[in-house]
Amino acid sequence: MLYLSMELAEAKQKFIEAWGKLGSEWGINRTMAQVHALLLISPEALTTEEIMDTLSISRGNANMTLRDLIGWGLVEKQHRAGERKEYFFADKDTWNVAKQVAKERRKRELDPVIKILDELSNVKGDGQDPEYLTFHKSVTDINKLAKNVDKTLDTMIKAEESWFWGSIVKMFR
Repeated sequence: MLYLSMELAEAKQKFIEAWGKLGSEWGINRTMAQVHALLLISPEALTTEEIMDTLSISRGNANMTLRDLIGWGLVEKQHRAGERKEYFFADKDTWNVAKQVAKERRKRELDPVIKILDELSNVKGDGQDPEYLTFHKSVTDINKLAKNVDKTLDTMIKAEESWFWGSIVKMFR
């Protein structure tokens, strides 16, 4: 493959755009993913103004996005002695980022679905009725799958990176 040389500034912009697109495909706000990408590739913590200028976003959008990223546990706010400005920093360890995203998505998406599926699994009906049998089998099967995904996420969240990937590779041998 032929790779053309590109300048660092262009490469950074390309990464931010790609991370934003990936985030939006995973159901995360594009701007949120772009701010996260910017902080991932920034060696120093950035101010809201620096983030706004770099990504050409409004103060309101920047503040809301940073608040969301802090809520997800992906960004930390830092203060510097003698300065009133707030600085924002993202963990650069991709394994920590992956575990944190998995933890948050589990809490926000999987846990509520499992709760509903548990309730629906207990619906009583006529064991001869095809509608009931189809409903019960579908709900039970989906609940079982959701709980297996939950166990896998739990293992990932608690595991060290090398152990987790080694275990995954063993499953596919």
